[in-house]
Amino acid sequence: MAAAIVAREGGFVNAPDDPGGATNHGVTIHTMRRLGLDRDRDGDVDEDDVRALTRADAVDIFITHYFRRPGIERLPGALHDTVFDMYVNAGANAVRILQRLLREMGHDVAVDGLIGPQTAQAAQAAYQAAPGHLRDAYGIARRNYYLRLADRRPASRKYARTRNGGKGGWIRRAEVFIAPRYRLSEEEFHERIKTWD
Repeated sequence: MAAAIVAREGGFVNAPDDPGGATNHGVTIHTMRRLGLDRDRDGDVDEDDVRALTRADAVDIFITHYFRRPGIERLPGALHDTVFDMYVNAGANAVRILQRLLREMGHDVAVDGLIGPQTAQAAQAAYQAAPGHLRDAYGIARRNYYLRLADRRPASRKYARTRNGGKGGWIRRAEVFIAPRYRLSEEEFHERIKTWD
């Protein structure tokens, strides 16, 4: 799973509109600073350290800090890859999206971004009640999170929509984890974003 995420993330970028800042293989400079990853051992964590990060480093960071530490393995297996991928992309918001979905499904969970016993049990119960639907429901909620983010933050629209008006990376990324019948058609996508211009 982690290797696939690294492949989706790509190499080094430092886009001025991206709040993540300098990023390599999906690992941001903020994450590297938080973890104290001074790759060039010069006493600080800066863009040079981000550039020096390898694919193998990124895989290790993701497994340890974005899958195991948040407790994603406590969720139903059908959610592992999609919540993991979203956690890499959006941190604890990945869990908040799930918690809001679980609340909509009638489970009493706190929306705190943490996978504790309450969230893990609710997710297992939701999966048992709708094993063929929870993964798609999460993917749709994830896609909607990206669309709402782009609604509020015009600078981020370039991640949700391509220059020629098609589905951007965020939307395609979310829809990888959604059954084809629940993916937006190009017409539906254009209708959803028509107010952006």
